[in-house]
Amino acid sequence: MGLFNRKSKASVDNASVTSKTSRTTTNIQSPPPNKTMNGHSSFPPPSTADIPLPPPPNPDLDPAGYLRSIHAVRDRSRLIHEKAKKNQLTHFDVDLTKFEETATYIVSIIKRDFAPEYHTIPPHGRWQHFDVGGRQRIDQLLASWPSQIDAQERTRRLLDLFLVSVLLDAGAGTRWSYKSKESGKTYRRSEGLAVASLEMFKAGYFSGDPTEPYQVNAAGLDRLSVGQLAIGLQVSQANPLAGMEGRASLLTNLGEALRNPEYFGSTSRPGNMLDYLLSHPSTKAASVPIIMIPTLWSVLIDGLASIWPASRTQVAGISLGDAWPCSSMPSPPRAKPWENIVPFHKLTQWLCYSLTGPMTRLLNIQFAGVDLLTGLPEYRNGGLLIDTGLITLKPADAKIGLDAYRNNAMVKGQPCMEVVPLFSTDDDVVVEWRALTIGFLDDLLIEVNRLLKLEGADKLSLAQMLEAGSWKGGREIAEVSRPITKQPPIMILSDGTVF
Repeated sequence: MGLFNRKSKASVDNASVTSKTSRTTTNIQSPPPNKTMNGHSSFPPPSTADIPLPPPPNPDLDPAGYLRSIHAVRDRSRLIHEKAKKNQLTHFDVDLTKFEETATYIVSIIKRDFAPEYHTIPPHGRWQHFDVGGRQRIDQLLASWPSQIDAQERTRRLLDLFLVSVLLDAGAGTRWSYKSKESGKTYRRSEGLAVASLEMFKAGYFSGDPTEPYQVNAAGLDRLSVGQLAIGLQVSQANPLAGMEGRASLLTNLGEALRNPEYFGSTSRPGNMLDYLLSHPSTKAASVPIIMIPTLWSVLIDGLASIWPASRTQVAGISLGDAWPCSSMPSPPRAKPWENIVPFHKLTQWLCYSLTGPMTRLLNIQFAGVDLLTGLPEYRNGGLLIDTGLITLKPADAKIGLDAYRNNAMVKGQPCMEVVPLFSTDDDVVVEWRALTIGFLDDLLIEVNRLLKLEGADKLSLAQMLEAGSWKGGREIAEVSRPITKQPPIMILSDGTVF
C-alpha cells in the first residue's frame, strides 16, 4: 500500500465534471513556503541523500531492461568518455588543453547572469522556456484558474501541458518562428515551441472535452490531425518546421499510450501520473512526500514506450527507444551483442527534468535520485564542446558530413548558408558525439564548481549548470560562430522524435 491512496474510479471518471470544484483526491499536507526564489515558493527540502534507490536490471539477465534504465545512460557513455580522455575515438579528436577554457566560458555565462546569487539558478526544465521574454506565463496561467481548482488538479494540468510541450520540443530548424496570439511577439526554437504549445493548450487543442480546455487526454489527441497541429504551430511553406510529421506521430501515439489506467487513470491524462506516483509503495513519508526518480522513470519509459518509432534499436524484440549502436563500444565476438548499444533517452530525461518542476513548486514534492539523470545529449550541449575546440570532427568524417550538407542544400527549403557537416540521428558520428557530451558535462560540472569556488551544499547541481551555463552557452556561441543560421556546428537530420 502506498503512502497515499490512489483516486477512486468514480473520482477519476468524474474528473472532467469536477475540475471546476475543489479536489482532494490525494491527501497531501505541505508546509507553507518560507521564502521566495525567482518568484516561486521555495521550501527547505528534506534530505534525500540517504534514501536507498532500486538497482537497474541485471544486464546479463535482462539486457533490454537494463538499456532502458536511467542507470545505463551514464554507465554506457562512460566507456566512450574513457576513450575520449585517451584520444582514441573513432570520429572525433580531443584536445584536453581546451577543457579549462570550455569550463571558463561556462562560468562566464553563469557569472554574467547570476553572480553572486548562484542558489537562485533553477534546475533545467521546460518551465523557464514558457517564461521567455521575462513574462511569467505559467504563473499567469495558474492565476487565471478559479481558486476552487486545488493544488493537485493544478499540478495535473501542468503535467498535461509540460509533457505535450516537451514532446513537441525537437529542433525547430532555422526558418520556423511563432507569433504569439497574445502578445504579438515572435519567438523561435525551443521558446517558440513552448509558447505555441501553451497557447494551443489554452485553446483546447489537446482536450477531447470543449468545456474543459485545460487538459490533455487521449480523446483530444485522437482528433488532432497533422493539419490541425500545423495550424496551431503556424507551419506553412514559408514557415517550415523540421520533423513536423514526426511530432504529429508522437502525439498520435501518445493518445494510445495514455489509455493505460495504471499510470494515467481512466480519464487517460498525463497528469494522472501524479496519483500513481503519490500512491506508489516506494514513495517515502517525510515532512513532505519524496518520490524516487526511478519510479517516475518507469512511468515515462514504460508508460510511453509505444510512442517511439518502431524502427528504433531492438534487443530481444523489445524496442529501446533513443538507444543506438556505436562502433566505439565493445562489439562481438569479444562482447555480448547488446554491449555495442549506447542509450540516451534524451526526451525521457527532458521529461524528468521538466515534470519534477510543477510537482515541487506546487506540491513541495521532493525527488530522490536526481543525480541519476545525466546532461542532455543534444546539439546545444554537444555543440559547445565543438565550438570551444575541446573536440573536433576528424577530417574524413568532416568531408563526408560536408558533402551530405551540400547534397541536402539542393533540396528546396533546406539550409544553404554557413555550411556545416550534416548527419542523420542514427549516424555513428552523432552517437559518439552524444555519448561524449554526457561524459564531458559530468567533468565540466566539477570544474565549474571549482572555478566558482562553490563547495558542499552550495555547489551547483548538474541541472543548474545545464540551465545557466552549458545549454545557454552552447546556443550563444553558436549564434556568434554562425550568426545567420545560428545552427550548431554539426547539423542533424531529425525526424522530430529525438532532437
